[in-house]
Amino acid sequence: MANKFYITTPIYYVNASPHIGHSYTTIAADALARYHRQKLGKDNVWFLTGTDEHGQKIQKAAQVQGLSPQEFADKVVVQFRELWQKLNISYNDFIRTTEERHIKVVQKALEILYKNGDIYLDKYEGWYCTPCETFWTQTQIKNPLCPDCQRPVEKISETNYFLKLSKYQAWLIDHINKNKDFIKPDTRRAEILSFLRDNQLNDLCISRPTERLSWGIPLTFSPNHVTYVWFDALINYLSAVGHFDEKDNYVSEWWGKDVNIVHLIGKDILRQHAVYWPIILHALNIRLPDTVFAHGWWLIQDTKMSKSRGNVVSPIEMSGKYGTDTYRYFLLRDVPFGLDGNFSEEAIIKRFNGDLANDLGNLLYRTLTMIEKYYDGNIPELNMEKADNLDISSDLEVEASFNFSSALEKIWLRINLANKYIEETKPWNLAKQKKEDELKAFIRFLVEAIREVSLNIEPFMPKTSQSIREQIGQDKIKKGAPLFPRIELTPDT
Repeated sequence: MANKFYITTPIYYVNASPHIGHSYTTIAADALARYHRQKLGKDNVWFLTGTDEHGQKIQKAAQVQGLSPQEFADKVVVQFRELWQKLNISYNDFIRTTEERHIKVVQKALEILYKNGDIYLDKYEGWYCTPCETFWTQTQIKNPLCPDCQRPVEKISETNYFLKLSKYQAWLIDHINKNKDFIKPDTRRAEILSFLRDNQLNDLCISRPTERLSWGIPLTFSPNHVTYVWFDALINYLSAVGHFDEKDNYVSEWWGKDVNIVHLIGKDILRQHAVYWPIILHALNIRLPDTVFAHGWWLIQDTKMSKSRGNVVSPIEMSGKYGTDTYRYFLLRDVPFGLDGNFSEEAIIKRFNGDLANDLGNLLYRTLTMIEKYYDGNIPELNMEKADNLDISSDLEVEASFNFSSALEKIWLRINLANKYIEETKPWNLAKQKKEDELKAFIRFLVEAIREVSLNIEPFMPKTSQSIREQIGQDKIKKGAPLFPRIELTPDT
């Protein structure tokens, strides 16, 4: 087992404000990072996020606002940083592709690939989609629309540099077959294998002429070209944690054999991460990540969110309205990670009133109330003899898998069993019957169960976990208001 854990989100494109999709990936990565810090220690976990700031879309968006591309990027980056602070994201590093540390690594990687013959100059003629920043061949275009986004494409003829993807196609298929966890979930793995078996890879155009696009990282061996934004972006996983030495070897403490490297992404950028990225790394003689996990989308009534439809959900608004931890809990609990889910405020309220108010909040509040009533707020000492027969799944652990929903379900099983024990044991009757030892043992059992729950939910709901620890205390409780007061539904809710 690896003794270090390196988790990344995609770096988010700064052409627009952050939305629920950005928050979903980042909250999931944060939960994994926090979980592994519990298991491996905080110094053995590195959590990276950041922003992707080059390319034609940024250049055009900046022009619309009368700003330079750098000024525009600086303005939007603030929104991402503020959102991650609001959502309690515990990243170790935030990288921007306009930083010098990144630019140097990108340029060096291109130099190595060019020197090794994996990059070549050729003339390109075909169709180009600016929103997707993607080239399409004549055979891929059935009408003058992009196959991905269905927006108009333009015909382009220009000289560019290409990366030899086709050279490594057989190798990549073999790697995916031999490494079952490289692409997850299994449906995405099957999707990529099917694509690779049914199609001959086209070599990847990794440059743009400066006469058409000036906003990008210059190629050191061709000043009239800048780097294609997707090649630029993928390298961030390396540039944030290491560098190339004088012998062209990549050096990093977070990319060694003892590190479990995981990329979390949305399913819409799977091909870039499961085809382009492994080939780039292999051509650079760098080990591949252990897992690329592509999760699903949040939909509104089975429809993808988009500005044009006016159905984009604001993470700032939702977390402000229902609480940061409620928002985090809902996203990770309501849908198995990897599948698409339907977002609605009704579903959030249902989770809030059921799981959070009735189950967790009620367990804590009634336990604190009994400690206050029977022991003046002092937590009774643990008597192991009396507590031996009081056990609910003491071997419960939050799985280090990507199934957040299942892990939370297991935690809630403990919560519900504790609530059930209260109803069955009726500690108020033990108090009436003066069964002091039994009452103490039972109350202390509840305290220990709540403490364990607090530890288990910390990766998912860090603020709630802290609040529980503060209220339950070590020796004396500090009872506050109920953690999750029920949301009373009205006809307008």
